[in-house]
Amino acid sequence: MSTGLQTFLAALPILTVLTLMIGLRWSAARAGIAGFLVTLVIAWQAFGYGTDVLPELGTALATLGALSEAAFITLTVLWIIFPALCIHQLQIRTGAIDELRLALGRLSHDPRIAALLIAWFFVLFIEGAAGFGTPVALAAPFLVSAGFKRVEAVAMALIGHSVGVSFGAVGTPILPQLAVTPFGAVELSAATGIYHTLVGWLMPVTAMLLVTRALPEEKCPGGILWGWTLFAALVFFLPYYLIATFVGPELPTLGGSLLGGLVFVGALLLARKRLNRPVNLAVNEVSRRNTAVLLQAAAPYLVLVGLVLITRLVPAVRAALGAFTVDWQLDVFSGSIQILYHPGSMLLLSLLAGALWQRASVHDVASAARKTLSQILPVTVALLAMLSLSRLLVHAGMIEILARSAAGAVGDLWPLFAPFVGTLGTFVTGSATASNILFTDFQFVTAERLGLSALALVGAQGFGAAVGNIICPHNIIAAGATVELAGREGEILARTFVVALLYAFLGGLLALFIFT
Repeated sequence: MSTGLQTFLAALPILTVLTLMIGLRWSAARAGIAGFLVTLVIAWQAFGYGTDVLPELGTALATLGALSEAAFITLTVLWIIFPALCIHQLQIRTGAIDELRLALGRLSHDPRIAALLIAWFFVLFIEGAAGFGTPVALAAPFLVSAGFKRVEAVAMALIGHSVGVSFGAVGTPILPQLAVTPFGAVELSAATGIYHTLVGWLMPVTAMLLVTRALPEEKCPGGILWGWTLFAALVFFLPYYLIATFVGPELPTLGGSLLGGLVFVGALLLARKRLNRPVNLAVNEVSRRNTAVLLQAAAPYLVLVGLVLITRLVPAVRAALGAFTVDWQLDVFSGSIQILYHPGSMLLLSLLAGALWQRASVHDVASAARKTLSQILPVTVALLAMLSLSRLLVHAGMIEILARSAAGAVGDLWPLFAPFVGTLGTFVTGSATASNILFTDFQFVTAERLGLSALALVGAQGFGAAVGNIICPHNIIAAGATVELAGREGEILARTFVVALLYAFLGGLLALFIFT
């Protein structure tokens, strides 16, 4: 078989997924199943999977091993997604999410400040806690109620939340990268977070540009609030970078938005006081009762932050929890999970503690769980299909062939293109996690073939996957539906497409000239 034909056949499963999702608008689940079936046939017939590759196992066992890895990784990801979305559903049912919204809305009548609070801190906070399209769908109606046009509201939320997607839903997108690379959690979070920290400042500035263009001049005298915008970026990215570099992937987005938001609000109130301007918080609104209500509304997130910090930063606790491991191995196939140390376990405890703190009824908790189960069914199918495709590509040697071809075609310029691969993956699949599932092996093997830093290119993959959320049709359609924009999704994409390309290009420059 010629090299060109080998490369084409190895790429055909990915091309199938792209064609079905972009051309025919299939869901990630349907396209993933089709791509998996194509992979199965090609792996067996063209690359001798189970006969020429892993002949000692045979076709049946070799295929079962790859599928077992896919199923195991799917379960580890779902162990985060399920309790994270349960918390979000419970927050909606108890009215806690409305309390958090009202608290933000009372802080300022200046729409530019409101935009920073909602389209930066709020969307990043929800991204860090829940992810999976939730923050944009929640924030867009909130921005419309604050006086913004619907198209601009969705575009601002998409742009604002993107820097946090790499660590969304308590670090879920990092999990498949941990499963298929030799790097540790802190190594990967640091390698990914540095890209956003260095160039992510573009995003709040762009959101502010949209604000000033969308509002009449009398509502935003002086145009862009450069000082407050850059300050909002600083107070988010400082804890974000430190947590990503020294703690791990679970809390950079959640912790950065929470700590940064508190500092920003404190600075805002202090500035208004110094200017002798009335603060839009009456004395009774900052009473002990209202403070208690606000803390209660944020209870699950506060418990989660505390648990993650204790389990990650206290050596004795970390060692005790990490000692309990569930693992398995079948020849070259394996899987492992530290169940007590896993962020999903932290989320489950946070759900239960938050429910008690908020005095939620058993009915509310059960209803939140039922709603979540209905939400994650298509997610589960998509994850399992994409992971099955991915693990077959790896074990059949098809990723190695693609990496060799990419290395020969692009050579040392590959780092410039690496983030765009991640962006494309998210654009197609609708998920940064799915993008990392599809392309992390590819990035890793390509880096090794070229003699480049594999850690830096896997970080570029995670960065690019987050960028893809800005233009992901799934996010645009879901968020547009919440503000009655069905049929006008192209207007939203027109406002975010160039931003996404520029952001990915800046990440590529970092990868090319600094990190590799």
